[in-house]
Amino acid sequence: MAEETGQVTGYKSFTAPSYAEVVDVKPVKRVEKRREEECAMVPVTRRREVKDENRIVGTAVGAVVGGVIGHQIGGGRGQDLATVAGAVGGGYAGNRVQKGMQDRDTYTTEERRCKTVERPVDRVIGYDVRYTLNGRTDTVRMDHEPGDKIPVKDGKLVLDAPKPEGAGTR
Repeated sequence: MAEETGQVTGYKSFTAPSYAEVVDVKPVKRVEKRREEECAMVPVTRRREVKDENRIVGTAVGAVVGGVIGHQIGGGRGQDLATVAGAVGGGYAGNRVQKGMQDRDTYTTEERRCKTVERPVDRVIGYDVRYTLNGRTDTVRMDHEPGDKIPVKDGKLVLDAPKPEGAGTR
């Protein structure tokens, strides 16, 4: 609003206002993605080192047990065949039993595992400022918050960011 400065021979003279009145300020934001490393301790199960990869012990023990059981079946030539069949079947069964035991022989430890994640972050890129000057309301985008007033010089808004306290020109 104009300010009255005085009267000269019945006329009023006015000076231009030195500031515009700020009515409303709204931050203008842009969503950006921030990459962050996210880490966690996770359980990891591992199979113990196998000392007998070919499962010779299981095969041998199975063959002996199978042979003993097969030997108890029948008599004569049939007994010999049952002993051999029992040894072969027992050897195979012993091999499979040992494999199952090796596969289940595990231990669990914790390891730190990390991954990169993207998170949305709002970043203020400016301010839409609604102001009143000379009885008119208008809007301007500024790169800083103006406070309650925007300086006016020669009838135009001064939109430069204010200098920090104590900052001089060199």
